[in-house]
Amino acid sequence: MTTTQAPGPGARTAHPEHLGHVIFIAAAAAMGGFLFGYDSSVINGAVEAIRSRYGIGSAELAQVIAIALIGCAIGAATAGRIADRIGRIRCMRIAAALFTVSAVGSALPFALWDLAFWRIVGGFAIGMASVIGPAYIAEVAPPAYRGRLGSFQQAAIVVGIAISQLVNWGLLNAAGGNQRGRLLGLEAWQVMLGVMVVPAVLYGLLSFAIPESPRFLLSVGRRDRARRILAEVEGDHIDLDARVAEIETAMKREHTSTFKDLLGGSFLFKRIVWIGIGLSAFQQFVGINVAFYYSATLWQSVGVNPTESFLYSFTTSIINIVGTVIAMIFVDRIGRKPLALIGSCGMVVGLALEAWAFSYPLVGGKLPATQGWVALIAAHVFVLFFALSWGVVVWVLLGEMFPNKIRAAALGVAASAQWIANWAITASFPSLADWNLSWTYVVYTAFAALSIPFVLKFVKETKGKALEEMG
Repeated sequence: MTTTQAPGPGARTAHPEHLGHVIFIAAAAAMGGFLFGYDSSVINGAVEAIRSRYGIGSAELAQVIAIALIGCAIGAATAGRIADRIGRIRCMRIAAALFTVSAVGSALPFALWDLAFWRIVGGFAIGMASVIGPAYIAEVAPPAYRGRLGSFQQAAIVVGIAISQLVNWGLLNAAGGNQRGRLLGLEAWQVMLGVMVVPAVLYGLLSFAIPESPRFLLSVGRRDRARRILAEVEGDHIDLDARVAEIETAMKREHTSTFKDLLGGSFLFKRIVWIGIGLSAFQQFVGINVAFYYSATLWQSVGVNPTESFLYSFTTSIINIVGTVIAMIFVDRIGRKPLALIGSCGMVVGLALEAWAFSYPLVGGKLPATQGWVALIAAHVFVLFFALSWGVVVWVLLGEMFPNKIRAAALGVAASAQWIANWAITASFPSLADWNLSWTYVVYTAFAALSIPFVLKFVKETKGKALEEMG
């Protein structure tokens, strides 16, 4: 699934009276991003309870947590084709239904395999939401507001992460600080996973209040309906015939790239494709998702009580939002490459301090006071520098760095590499932490350090360049 290129002279800005409607449409579509973030991180509150409930070791636990990423990869790979066949709105409704079913199933599992299955279903919905939301917003948003409205997706993801941690913390307190404490007739962790039904149903309902993409409507010959929606979102003052013709011309010019287009060079793929894969791998190999999938477990392993560990997970998520806002402000001002380098340097410091703090033996089941505070502050520093750089910059670069003729296919390969790297980190952390928590963070620090020469040598600045200049 592709989106329109930069607008031509026929495009106009939306009138102020239309802007509120457009913002509502973008916000409704970004609910998929909210659920993406919420479903990805809500499992953080259930990790130790699942381990206790089913009596499993770290390796089995890791597979239950990471298995959702298999669904993510499948959902992301198929969402574009589904949306091109049945429309963007129907695709959103399918994702909302899958989020809802996954929430109910995860809250009421019969056995461990059952829970794993519902995690895969939720992952499929995440994968769909990761593709359909940004594409729909780009296709519906007026050209003058496309960048700002497009940022709703990333903002919704980080807000979803934060809200999931806040809800988990509140439910844990309601259950007396026990993840397996009784709450609403269930164990607390089950309620945590089940609460996602609320935003999932809201997402489904909102999909009935927003229009189909004009681009999809034109692709299936519904020109009159496309014209009406363009008038709604861009204003009826524009030349609708010219705008429709402009979109149709852009659609005819587009080249549908294939996997074969990426092949070349000495190592299977073209050099630029490997750079994209490298960016995706480094983004995950610094261990960022440990902070969102396992942070409560991590803090409890060094002696922090469950209630405080959940609170720290929430404060980390707030820092993630702050960093994302910083990135959105500066990515077009100082450039992608400088921001990535700043982030890498900050992550090295944060991760190295965590590795140092975790190297000390526990005293009375806890880290010594100094090391405990250093670990806590360093964890927040790491997340801040990731969020203000690699969390946003990688996606911006992947959308800009590839030549037009291979952009769609190359982006798909790079995104797949990101899900695979995410799975590798998520599946390995519990066993690595059991082996040696400090050395686990040394590994993450090494990847953060290696990302610096990688960016300096291989990554070209794309700020201010037209997509047609990428070669």
